Amino acid sequence: MFDKLTQKVSDALRFISGKSAITEKNVLDAVEAIKMALLEADVNLRVVRRFVNATVEEARGERVLRSVNPGQQFVKIVHDRLVSCLGGSGNEQALKLKGPDTISKVLMLGLQGSGKTTSSAKLALRLKKEGRRPLLAACDLIRPAAVEQLSVLAARIDVPVYKEEGAADPAAVYRAALGYAKKNLLDTMIIDTTGRLQIDGPMMEELIRLRDAAAPDELLLVADAMTGQSAVDMAKTFNEKIGLTGVVLTKFDSDTRGGAALSLKTVTGTALKFIGTGEGLEDFEPFHPDRMAGRILGMGDVVSLVEKAQEVINEKEAAELREKMEKENFTLEDWLNQLRSVKKMGSLQKMLEMIPGMTGQISEEDLNRENFKGQEAILSSMTRKERANHLIIGPSRRSRIARGSGTSVGEVARLIKQFEKMRTMMKKMAKMGKNPAGPPGLQQLMGFR
Repeated sequence: MFDKLTQKVSDALRFISGKSAITEKNVLDAVEAIKMALLEADVNLRVVRRFVNATVEEARGERVLRSVNPGQQFVKIVHDRLVSCLGGSGNEQALKLKGPDTISKVLMLGLQGSGKTTSSAKLALRLKKEGRRPLLAACDLIRPAAVEQLSVLAARIDVPVYKEEGAADPAAVYRAALGYAKKNLLDTMIIDTTGRLQIDGPMMEELIRLRDAAAPDELLLVADAMTGQSAVDMAKTFNEKIGLTGVVLTKFDSDTRGGAALSLKTVTGTALKFIGTGEGLEDFEPFHPDRMAGRILGMGDVVSLVEKAQEVINEKEAAELREKMEKENFTLEDWLNQLRSVKKMGSLQKMLEMIPGMTGQISEEDLNRENFKGQEAILSSMTRKERANHLIIGPSRRSRIARGSGTSVGEVARLIKQFEKMRTMMKKMAKMGKNPAGPPGLQQLMGFR
């Protein structure tokens, strides 16, 4: 995401960020390069003008030109301006839901093909993980198979769904769904609504009736990030006619430009609350303007990386892993489990984007071929006895493992040698009091070092 923009902004800042003294010309040249990068990223022209004017005005001040490190001061100004464009540093991105004793309602809006139904299920899964008890209400009665699609997705995430076969009135379905939620002690209703291929009067009238009936806590518009300024224009129209509390951008992982995300808040006044980062139902993240600004500037997003790690590695497992490392009892079986835990965290390329300085350095193809799939295949081709004690893996066993994993004897030997070096390194780190399951250890596990 934001690949081209990140590269061009980083190039513009590279000539100024490390300087101990900068001039007004340096500042103007850097801002001009960033302006062109934003325009090429399909950012709204009004947003670009505001960004440029505010950046130049602040960067021209004595505080920057005469500061101890003016280069870094200028980078901070650009970072703060990007945060402002992306939504600000407030708490507007958080969902405004009621307590568990009252039923909260989220109305999901959008055109056909935007990913509204899938996003409804993704949101339900996220809220379920946070301890809420969601209900999916099938109120899209226009699109063929919309109700069936929502039912299938609900079954996959083990969340109840309320639907009525042959129903024609979304407001009536909503009221029945509300009764179902009260009866079953559910605390959050996520209401999937009707969509069209384009905005029209009948659709808006139906959505307004449903909005008035439900009085929702959140009205979230689901839009395709790949459509750029069209998504922004659609958000503006929905906000004017219905009133939005937030936006969900789908296909965010495929959006290399980022124009929609950077324009939404300024143009519509509505916060971007969630982003879809993949096809999986767990690929759905809260949007954090400050973290995203850091990614655009090539600073990474270590906080999000740690949060992802915490989702798949609990404290007990981490303590057990540390004890094994200290006693040098870490086995190939443990290594395989760690690789699979990393796999649960999602795309390795996305994880690399969160590490400062790593954006664009290693391709997804290289990661899968050299550092992940090959290692997992080799480890999976070993017996449990071999993974428990790598010292028994002699020439004949290496040949069998190579055949089973589709690799060579040399690759199997290299993996075992790498494992032995890694065990030694981990033992030293554990004794020094460092966290071997933290970024250095994680990088070693994945073969980056």
